[in-house]
Amino acid sequence: SSSRRSCTMAPPTKVAAKKGAKAAGGADKAKKAALAVKKGVNGKSKIAIRTKVHFFRPKTLELPRQPKYPRRSAPRAPKLDHFSVLKFPLTTESAMKKIEDNNTLVFIVETRANKAQIKAAVKKLYEITADKVNTLIRPDGSKKAYVRLTSDYDALDVANKIGLI
Repeated sequence: SSSRRSCTMAPPTKVAAKKGAKAAGGADKAKKAALAVKKGVNGKSKIAIRTKVHFFRPKTLELPRQPKYPRRSAPRAPKLDHFSVLKFPLTTESAMKKIEDNNTLVFIVETRANKAQIKAAVKKLYEITADKVNTLIRPDGSKKAYVRLTSDYDALDVANKIGLI
């Protein structure tokens, strides 16, 4: 029996030790799962303590709209272009006196137009630069604009060109 060696087992390896621990851990896991099934998992929710009498709905994520198509087919044209700002020049006696004495043209303008829009419309339509614009609302509800011209333009010449005189 000298050719035969003694038959002793090798010491247990780390892999075998892990398998045993795993089996014990699995049993523990199974017990926990069984308990969860028996008692339920929603049993231990803590009730929030309210410190105020009013309830405010919690804020949630509000994403910006992403439309599939534009709701308006074409952008709107501006309502107050330079043609609709100035309605007509005034040709009363007092308006003529302003033209002669103060180098000022008098117009009836759109009620919603402001002084800057009136100034720009006069520049665009008659190719003259206005020094300043004074406006008032007449008792009939229309807006009157006194357009004072710069010193390099003569209101009489412009009035002739327009066809006032």
